[in-house]
Amino acid sequence: MVTPVFIFVGHSGAGKTTLVEKLLPELTARGFRLATIKHAHHKVALDREGKDSWRYKQAGAAMSMLVTSDELQLVADAVDRRDPAQLAERFLGEADMVLAEGFSLAPGVKIEVLRRACGKPPRCAIEDGLIAIVTDMDEVYPQLPHFALDNIAGLASFLLEHTAR
Repeated sequence: MVTPVFIFVGHSGAGKTTLVEKLLPELTARGFRLATIKHAHHKVALDREGKDSWRYKQAGAAMSMLVTSDELQLVADAVDRRDPAQLAERFLGEADMVLAEGFSLAPGVKIEVLRRACGKPPRCAIEDGLIAIVTDMDEVYPQLPHFALDNIAGLASFLLEHTAR
């Protein structure tokens, strides 16, 4: 069975991270094991120079995993598999559902977060995989399901219904 992946897209400051952060406890309370994937447009240091896992990567390891008593961190080359569905399949097999943020150009099912206060048009079109919109703007994509910015329970139910299809 393929793990469902929902990609949350929107302009910077629209509230994508806050929305995903609020969805996590709602879906977890409904019994789901969740994973998240965040896309960064800028370079981020995933491992510190000189640490063992960094040294292994420098020495040629395609992947390096650090395991502590209660956490696990994986640093891996992502040259050939960068869209959320491929990443979920490769690394997140234990999750019931994956919530990805960003990845507006990647293929997949998308929910756009759009606020009137941002003053920008939608990032994605329906043909880009957009299935719903979380917004305070009723006039944008009226043919899609709309969710208020604070309707976390309604959006969670929508995601579960979409997964069941």
